[in-house]
Amino acid sequence: MIRRATVIAVVTGLGLTPAIASMPTSPIPKPRPVTTTDTGLVASPVANTAFLRWVDGFERRARSAGIRQATLDRSLRGINYNTDVISRDRNQSEFTKQIWEYLDSAVSETRVRNGRAALRDNARVLAEIEDRYGVEAEVVTAVWGLESAYGSFRGDTAIIEALATLAFDGRRGRFFEEQLIAALKIIQSGDVRPEQMTGSWAGAMGHTQFIPTSYLAYAQDFRGDGRRDIWADDPTDALASTAAYLARFGWTKGQPWGVEVALPRGFDYSLTGERVKKSPSQWAAMGVRDTSGGRVPNYGRASILLPAGARGAAFMIFDNFHVIERYNTADAYVIGVGHLSDRIAGGPPIRANWPRGDRGLRAAERRQMQELLTRRGHDTQGVDGIIGPNTIQAIRGFQRSVGMVPDGYASYEILRRLR
Repeated sequence: MIRRATVIAVVTGLGLTPAIASMPTSPIPKPRPVTTTDTGLVASPVANTAFLRWVDGFERRARSAGIRQATLDRSLRGINYNTDVISRDRNQSEFTKQIWEYLDSAVSETRVRNGRAALRDNARVLAEIEDRYGVEAEVVTAVWGLESAYGSFRGDTAIIEALATLAFDGRRGRFFEEQLIAALKIIQSGDVRPEQMTGSWAGAMGHTQFIPTSYLAYAQDFRGDGRRDIWADDPTDALASTAAYLARFGWTKGQPWGVEVALPRGFDYSLTGERVKKSPSQWAAMGVRDTSGGRVPNYGRASILLPAGARGAAFMIFDNFHVIERYNTADAYVIGVGHLSDRIAGGPPIRANWPRGDRGLRAAERRQMQELLTRRGHDTQGVDGIIGPNTIQAIRGFQRSVGMVPDGYASYEILRRLR
């Protein structure tokens, strides 16, 4: 089960596709020794020697997974321990962006304008993709916009070296070795040469940033030329792959991801969150309206989401919200894709205000909040720093106990009162 996140990390990529398979791998290695300077990590002979020794051992495991020696020779020749990749991995900020900060960038006027241009410039192929997979062209374009700014920032890191470095280093070794073997299978299939397989430092590739396991499962050869080329300047295969991915996880054409709504005075905030689903007509009977004052059409069962609590925007979210979530589980990302697609299609900006005076919680503060909530009798079912459904329920319980609006929003004010 994928855990939900209510905010998106400042330094994460704008949507690394989740892994879709698992395989037996070697035990996760321990972090290797490196030396550091004021400017960050530098390769030491000890680290690189250990890395190359690890590569020798990895080759045996790769051959047992079906990778031919010729593929290994072509792909692993000349790779080294990449200290830039490790520096980026280890120095990810503990700070998170608040959703409004994220959306200010993700759905900026520039990104909307460029998205409309990208939709217009690629109208024919996007229409063909929509016809084949049943995913609206604006939605595919929005994913493209968030993942690589419509192909402008696809990443130029050598994927094989990056994945080998991350697998060797050990923090998430098992996951990255799985991705490395998948990447070698892609090369072995003839879709791309090793030197052309580039992307982000964390292994995401192409216009819409597929990781290797997702590529193997969902990448498309849309024109039937024998290659699934998500790296080319021509984005056709990458856009088709994204549509195929969303279709595979149940995209419903014609259903919105969500609709911004206004909640009535006296609304029961315990009914918000993905665990409560009602038809739009049921929500309407409780006074929930769209921002124009009308009833939301019957697109299917829906939940009410408050990504910034009662003082921010409210959305009625449908099943397509959870399909986008398969790309990236952060609510901010899903809203970013959904709202960007609406804006590209000519829709209005979000109308509600955001509580812009609030600051985001650091990772340590989120864990402390969970500890203090549990200590107060509002069990979060674990301390992991992730504000998921259990923590939201615990926050609501605490809010009720102190006379606050029980919206479940993990604000600094909640932490201050808990302390």
